Amino acid sequence: MNVLIFGPPGSGKSTHSRRIVERYGLVYVSSGDLIRAEIERGSELGREMKAYLERGSLIPDTIVNSLVISRLRRHRQNFILDGYPRTPDQVLALENYLYDHGMSIDVAMEIFISKEESMERISGRRICPNCGAIYHVKYRPPKVPGVCDVCGSRLVQRDDDRPEVVERRYDIYTRNMEPIIKFYKKQGIYVRIDGHGDIEEVWERIRPLLDYLSSREATSRVPPSAP
Repeated sequence: MNVLIFGPPGSGKSTHSRRIVERYGLVYVSSGDLIRAEIERGSELGREMKAYLERGSLIPDTIVNSLVISRLRRHRQNFILDGYPRTPDQVLALENYLYDHGMSIDVAMEIFISKEESMERISGRRICPNCGAIYHVKYRPPKVPGVCDVCGSRLVQRDDDRPEVVERRYDIYTRNMEPIIKFYKKQGIYVRIDGHGDIEEVWERIRPLLDYLSSREATSRVPPSAP
């Protein structure tokens, strides 16, 4: 089973991706993780990508495509793609790769939340700069306001978690994903999951769909009985 998962900032797609990986044994492929890992390695490609990010520029599709497709070649089947594709050129690269290898995407799943929900979830996030613990002023507040439960450090709000930044990120997501969603709708594999509610509520909207797809795939692999 091959899955695409996407959603606006704060939709919980990474949280649910981990659950999907655990339940269905899929390989998790995140374009963001691949980019960060390459930058941390200090490779020539990593330095090039870091320079783009420091300038505030988008990393070219050719570079992102190369990273993701290279990872997919190591697994071939049963993967979940998080954060890719995000542009029409990335869709084209992925579709060409899948076609060349006789593969396909089973479901393109969007976990959708409103702009208001996105802003509330992300702008309320607080992070400990010392130990990395993550809190939320509403959903997971520390015992002492503004202070980390683990190490006692003062919590901070990341620059890209500020409300005006979150609003801009949401608008960019909506604009960029519109043609991609239309493409997967035409293929008949796009599914919108209501991402409002707590983690368990959203998971119970996701799980039946993937259980069905997983069982259908398993049935298709069963050899026919002898006559």
